[in-house]
Amino acid sequence: MKITEEMVDYVSVLSRLKLPAEEKARMTGELERILDYMDVLNALDTAEVEPMSHVFPLKNVLRPDTVEPSFARPTLLQNAPIPDEEAFLVPKTVE
Repeated sequence: MKITEEMVDYVSVLSRLKLPAEEKARMTGELERILDYMDVLNALDTAEVEPMSHVFPLKNVLRPDTVEPSFARPTLLQNAPIPDEEAFLVPKTVE
């Protein structure tokens, strides 16, 4: 695919970059090389390749959930600057 300077301008607007003229010319060549390489990758036969989300096999390493007793509510609220009987009171931020 042929990359034009208009396409580079459009991508630079989307990425909020101001590119000088010499940088636009360089980016045009780089984007063409990237798309050429994508064509090479698209030509590969991946029908027998299993999809994966990571290169390395990963497994969940979280610990199992266990039920444990919590602190008493008065103990938790004793350091609150403005305590209530049930919760922390905070200044109103949204009207």
